[in-house]
Amino acid sequence: MNATTPGTSALGEFLSTRRAQLTPADLGLPDYGDQRRVPGLRREEVAQLAGVSAAYYTRLERGASRGASPQVLDALATALGLDEAERRHLHGLSGGGRRRGARRRPAEQVTAAMRQLMATFGEAPAILLGRRSDVLAWNRSGHALFAGHLDFDSPDQTVERPNTARLVFLDAHTRELYDADWPRKARDVVGKLRAAVGEDPDDPRLASLIGELTMGSAQFAALWAEHRVRAWDLAEYRMHHPLVGAMDVLQHSMPVPRAAGVRLVVVTAEPGSDSQAALRLLAHAAHTDTAETVTAPAVTPRI
Repeated sequence: MNATTPGTSALGEFLSTRRAQLTPADLGLPDYGDQRRVPGLRREEVAQLAGVSAAYYTRLERGASRGASPQVLDALATALGLDEAERRHLHGLSGGGRRRGARRRPAEQVTAAMRQLMATFGEAPAILLGRRSDVLAWNRSGHALFAGHLDFDSPDQTVERPNTARLVFLDAHTRELYDADWPRKARDVVGKLRAAVGEDPDDPRLASLIGELTMGSAQFAALWAEHRVRAWDLAEYRMHHPLVGAMDVLQHSMPVPRAAGVRLVVVTAEPGSDSQAALRLLAHAAHTDTAETVTAPAVTPRI
């Protein structure tokens, strides 16, 4: 769902929301102790920091001015303290109007090359994700770690593939899997969906997914309204799997060559740690089809 308030645009919504999240002190500006009627920076302050006129910046927020130059966008990104992922998102939103009518992206398919790439990571949990966070494929360990309660073949159902965003917000098993780290995982998931909308604002399936999550989860709706953007890179989480217990893991996300928007996520743990032992135990269970008989030991063994 990429709805905007009347009189604004996706770019305007992003600018105004991020402006509201800052204070003069965040950017080294004096506030003189004045009482502000609304939270955050004033439009005039952002315009001053970016070196543009207040009138021009106001038109950008109201969606009345299109085609801001890359230099102006970079200046606005600096003024608002955006990170690299948010800066790319800002440029993407500004160019969204020019992309309308572009050729629709082809359906995502898992190729032999993708499966070969995933296989090179051995028993490490690995999953292939599409641009909407749909699960395109997973290995046995990845299935056991992220969604052992679903059928292993469920990614083959192209219309109703598992979707990691849907699992994080609407699936009780996944919420328990991330345990105390669920709020951070939830923010990361929403931020990546925000980035996806910036890259492909007219994708109807992406809009449908966001609408479903907004209606089904008040937490998603609140996070979506923050307009935060996250990059696909490296993330550390504490996961608590019902079979092998707690694990501190790294989730590595990397783009798949010649497959725009498709990413491979591989999970690792510190060598020699209890977390690595737990991942190996889970992989052993998954590859011997005895996961249902494995129980978490009182102390996770090193194997």
